[in-house]
Amino acid sequence: MISTITELEQDELLEKSEVFKIKGTDKHGRKILRIVAKFFPARLVSVDVLKNYLEERIFPKLGKKKFAILYIHTDVQRSENFPGISSLRSIYDAIPANVKENLEAVYFIHPGLQARLFLATFGRFLFNAGLYGKLRYVSRIGYLWENVRRNEIVIPEFVYDHDEDLEYRPMMDYGLESDHARVYDTAPALDSPFTSYSMRCIS
Repeated sequence: MISTITELEQDELLEKSEVFKIKGTDKHGRKILRIVAKFFPARLVSVDVLKNYLEERIFPKLGKKKFAILYIHTDVQRSENFPGISSLRSIYDAIPANVKENLEAVYFIHPGLQARLFLATFGRFLFNAGLYGKLRYVSRIGYLWENVRRNEIVIPEFVYDHDEDLEYRPMMDYGLESDHARVYDTAPALDSPFTSYSMRCIS
C-alpha cells in the first residue's frame, strides 16, 4: 500500500470510516464484527497501521467469547478497496490465536464471481482449513436473516440497492442464486443454510 498521510491520520481514517464495527449478535448468540469492505481506504492505509488498529481497537472488544464476522463485499473495487493478497495473508497471520479460535462463522455478503474463484482456488492455501470451512456465502440479504438478528445489524443502503439490481438483472450474479438450496461436496461450509459454491465456478 502507498500512503501519503501520517500513521495517526490513517488510524483516525479507519475509525471514522467505520470499516470495522462490533454490534449485534447472530441467532446463535455470537457477537458480530461487521466489516464493510467498500469503506476500506486501501490506497491510504498501510498494513502495519491496519494491524495495530485491529490489535488495539477491535480484538480487545471481542473479548474471549465466540463471535462471527459479517463481511460485506458489495461494490468492492480491486484498485480502491482491496489491500492485496500478500497483505491479507500478513493481516491474517497477525491475528492472535485465541481470536482465530473464537471465530465460528464468516457471513460473506454478495461474493462476486472473482471472489468465489479466488477463494475456491487459493483460499485453502492463504488461510487455514478451519477458517475456510467457516465461510458462508450470502448472495441475497434476505438469506442473512436466517442466521442474523435483523434488528441488531445496520446494513448500508447501497447493499440493498445492489440486492435489488441482482433481482432485476440475475446475470449479475451469474445465475448461481438458483442453487440456493443445494450443497456441493467440495464447497466450503457444508453445514451452511446459505448458498455454497464449489470449484464448478471455474468451469
